[in-house]
Amino acid sequence: MLKFDEKGLIPVIVQDYKDSVVLMLAYMNEESYKKTLETKEMWYWSRSRKELWHKGDTSGHIQKVKELFYDCDADTLLAKVEQVGNIACHTGNRSCFFNKII
Repeated sequence: MLKFDEKGLIPVIVQDYKDSVVLMLAYMNEESYKKTLETKEMWYWSRSRKELWHKGDTSGHIQKVKELFYDCDADTLLAKVEQVGNIACHTGNRSCFFNKII
């Protein structure tokens, strides 16, 4: 059903389930997708480290899945999460989107 790209990945937009703030954009492969469904916590594929990544393993800032959607083309996911610790970005910010252009 889901359409993973030629590298076996699908982008995931991650949003706070309470206030809809976009927290981050990450990627999943089929294994991380299945682990997310199984554990109800977000798992990703780290493109830089080339390994599975359980969000919050080192920081403690896990993401508990509240809702998971796919788009009309089935090639992008939207995860609505409870962000434990209110920090999603590796910089310590709540969201990865803090660099304002306009």
